[in-house]
Amino acid sequence: MIEQYVWDLQEVDETQVAVVGGKGAHLGGLSRIEGIGVPAGFCVTTDAFRQTMAEAPSIDDQLDQLSRLNPDDREAIRTLSAQIRRTIEGIAIPGDVAAAIARALAQLGEQAAYAVRSSATAEDLPTASFAGQQDTYLNVVGPAAILRHVSRCWASLFTERAVTYRQRNGIDHRTVHMAVVVQQMVFPHAAGILFTADPVTGNRKVATVDAGFGLGEALVSGLVNPDVFKVRHGEVVAKAIGAKQRAVQALPAGGTEEVAIDSQRQEQPALTDAQVVRLVQLGRRIEAHFGRPQDIEWCLVDDGFQIVQSRPITTLFPIPETDDHENHVYVSVGHGQMMTDPMKPLGFSMWQLTAMVPMHEAGGRLFVDVTRRLAAPASRAGVLDAMGKGDPLIRDALETVLDRDDFVPSLPDAGPGGPPAGGAAAPIETDPAIVTELIERSQVSIAALERDIRTKTGPALFDFLLEAFEEHKRVLSDPLSMQAIMAGMEATWWLNDKLQEWLGEKNAADTLTLSAPDNVTSEMGLALLDVADVIRPQPEVVAFLQGVEDEGFLDELAKLAGGTEARDAIEAYLDRYGMRCVGEIDITRPRWRERPSTLVPVILDNVRIFEPGAAERRFEQGWQKAQKKEQDVLSRLRALPDGDQKADEAKRMIDRVRTFIGYREYPKYGIISRYFVYKQALLEEAERLLQADVLPEKEDIFYLTFQELHDVVRSNQVDDELIQQRKDAFRSYHALTPPRVLTSDGEAVTGAYRRDDVPAGALIGLPVSAGTIEGRARVILDMAEADLEAGDILVTTFTDPSWSPLFVGIAGLVTEVGGLMTHGAVIAREYGLPAVVGVEQATRLIRDGQRIRVHGTDGYVEILP
Repeated sequence: MIEQYVWDLQEVDETQVAVVGGKGAHLGGLSRIEGIGVPAGFCVTTDAFRQTMAEAPSIDDQLDQLSRLNPDDREAIRTLSAQIRRTIEGIAIPGDVAAAIARALAQLGEQAAYAVRSSATAEDLPTASFAGQQDTYLNVVGPAAILRHVSRCWASLFTERAVTYRQRNGIDHRTVHMAVVVQQMVFPHAAGILFTADPVTGNRKVATVDAGFGLGEALVSGLVNPDVFKVRHGEVVAKAIGAKQRAVQALPAGGTEEVAIDSQRQEQPALTDAQVVRLVQLGRRIEAHFGRPQDIEWCLVDDGFQIVQSRPITTLFPIPETDDHENHVYVSVGHGQMMTDPMKPLGFSMWQLTAMVPMHEAGGRLFVDVTRRLAAPASRAGVLDAMGKGDPLIRDALETVLDRDDFVPSLPDAGPGGPPAGGAAAPIETDPAIVTELIERSQVSIAALERDIRTKTGPALFDFLLEAFEEHKRVLSDPLSMQAIMAGMEATWWLNDKLQEWLGEKNAADTLTLSAPDNVTSEMGLALLDVADVIRPQPEVVAFLQGVEDEGFLDELAKLAGGTEARDAIEAYLDRYGMRCVGEIDITRPRWRERPSTLVPVILDNVRIFEPGAAERRFEQGWQKAQKKEQDVLSRLRALPDGDQKADEAKRMIDRVRTFIGYREYPKYGIISRYFVYKQALLEEAERLLQADVLPEKEDIFYLTFQELHDVVRSNQVDDELIQQRKDAFRSYHALTPPRVLTSDGEAVTGAYRRDDVPAGALIGLPVSAGTIEGRARVILDMAEADLEAGDILVTTFTDPSWSPLFVGIAGLVTEVGGLMTHGAVIAREYGLPAVVGVEQATRLIRDGQRIRVHGTDGYVEILP
């Protein structure tokens, strides 16, 4: 080792990020892999950086100012970060640091050309690549120039984009230090980037090579369109040769220049197919060493490859872990549950323990493995039909995978003897008493849970909960409950199909189901209108609620004129619905009862937008529309051939759908009611662990799985490092978009709407609630930030039942995720809102405030001029 300020690359490995930064650590690791060429060089360590920073005390004040800036205040960040860079570049490098660098250069050759490259300690990490945020200088010649560029690299820790990235990701500027890699320059014939997994589809079996002439800077800076090669199983399976008109080359005296490429050479491939395959083999060796797909910068010198950088590809969605090497096809649970955000470990493990089918976690999301059901022809048709009814994009994605030769194995159908046990259920009578009985059964079960859990603590609580989960699943799989849900859905499909066939009318069931009884989710939205009725006549209460900032406001209300009635109305609402929240399938999410301030903006919107008695009026209007529609449909049917028979059949189905469709929402309400009971008991355990100094924070339990938390409660010991790793991973999962369908090769298959019956430029989705509406788009990603006016159209990623209170004040709905029978669709129909769901990237393609037209009958959205 040469001093503490300089380490030779050969002495470094991946464990030394804190000393040589992410890039240096990766290069050191690369240089140790057999058969991988890495240009010789050394690292100027973070000790040298800290020693130099200590020479300028003013930086401390500047960092304090920087940490206080809003990440969105770009002008202030630009000004202050430039000031910090000037300060750093103005510091004279301490003598002992400069001497150590000079000695290292003397060993490699003082007058050789070098690349001087930034290597931050928060760079090239598995969860955050920070790619391109600090600087690299090529073809630097002479000791004085190298010292000057080392200072520049240190200063590049404070480029505007690096500062903004850290602030947005909650990374403290003081915790990130800068090392610098100084490497001998290579003067390549060709250079580029190798991704060991396809960066677009995520497929881990397909490597992608981008290649151009000269130095790789031409590609990285976007100066040329590179050649692109795709390699699978050791052969080039696709290639596109770019017209490479420019290249970046080194100048003899130092620095680089752009040069034009001879016209005859522009269309020549920069690499032969054999070279591409050889490069990918090297890439696979590097990937195996680091244990995950890599983004690798390479140079071709003579006929050998030199590797100048390797970092993890951080944008790939992870793959569920399996203990076999078989092919698997996974379907997203979050798209069906209307919650595609990542879940914390306690959240996904509790859902796994209470779900009716095995679920696999990846990237904080859950997936169901449908491979075996796709493999047998009989079950395949059922899966595709069920998935297609819920979300056509999932069906199309699965068909795309099935069209690939041999990815899904073919298995024989089950033997003779009809469907397996638990197959198609016998139909049930159209009797409202069935729904009443099911709701009572659920309430009795939840009351018993609340009563019995009170006395359980410590390990005994976890034993009790494991039994409670079995009861949870028993209630969920109650055959009568399943029959009631299916009766409502099948009646809906029958009405839509038959009334289109007989009367040419699309989605007639949407109107026929308005204000259906026993829909706990739509009742929840209307009940908040009743709360607004209590608050509206009390100006002091309204003024107070407009300034609410914390969760203690309910106690304060009682001090105001009319405040006691307001508080009692909100409390009564929370007693019935306080277990709900956005993303409620994740038990770790704060419930309305825990964070009642979430409801305040919606209550205030209701006070402002609606007149007294709106809830009752809305329900009555919906019921009247449904009645009128029923009379209209039946009279038109009677005028047809065999009209009396058709009308009688339709009448039976209308009665059936109105009897059962509201119950569709109840099982989820029951699940979430139970979840809140579980959560309160687990938080009491967390409080005990906190008091016993086992946990530093109560909510740390959210980063442990149920089983891990059970172990902590038994042992009174927790792995703090594991919790920190889980927090970092959870933060990184927010940047990932979960695919509807994911294969074990890592390929994210999105699916497409194969339709040609929509206007050019329209956004296609799934029609779930009939009608056409024009209005102002309100793009809202957080329900607490809703600020709606009458006639607005809500545009968001997904809506679970907790969004229902917003539905009473809007005119239409557009979501990125959803299906015919997901909660947003059911409630949109219940309230008579034209709605289109499953519109890919709706929140990006539609701008807040734009006028849009929602075609809820035909399933598309137009953006209006």
